Amino acid sequence: FVTTVRGPPTMTKIAQLLLAALLALAGALALAVPAAASVPACDLTFGSLPESAAPMNASPLVATRTGQHPCWDRVVFQIAGAVGAGWDVQYVDTVHQDGSGIPLTVPGGARLSVVLHHPSVDEQGRPTYLRRVGPVADVAGYQTLRSVVFGGSFKGLTTFGVGVRARLPFRVFALAGPGGDTRIVLDVLHKWDAGR
Repeated sequence: FVTTVRGPPTMTKIAQLLLAALLALAGALALAVPAAASVPACDLTFGSLPESAAPMNASPLVATRTGQHPCWDRVVFQIAGAVGAGWDVQYVDTVHQDGSGIPLTVPGGARLSVVLHHPSVDEQGRPTYLRRVGPVADVAGYQTLRSVVFGGSFKGLTTFGVGVRARLPFRVFALAGPGGDTRIVLDVLHKWDAGR
């Protein structure tokens, strides 16, 4: 039988115990604080000045849809084919129907005129976007969007009015897909200082 005699803790032992306690505390804090990857990426480049992309293309509009993100509301315009997408988007007082110039009713505190450089008919003149002039999306409950209104198509251009809560920053860009199609994407931030 062996008896071990222990003396007072040494500085090395105290340092080891303190280090272990600090590591345990850091681990507990890491679990309690959400990871940076789970925080929405709202700090992107948006503005309120007109945006445009020049290409005119005979590839027609085939669909629209809307969606919500933690930082912005989105409108997607789907164009048939993998094409050079073109658009003019800007804040206006009144959005007008293509061809007739008749003012569109676009509910919202501010209005974006969205002119796609694409028709809503194919090369034989058959409609590819089967909606009448007027509202085309139910955006009830969205934070920013108030309305999406089809304004018609004339001479290769297709117009929409997008009503938003206020004159907020937006961005427009093109994405490939789904399939072989192209999407023109309009995102409107929920507030001016999102993510900052």
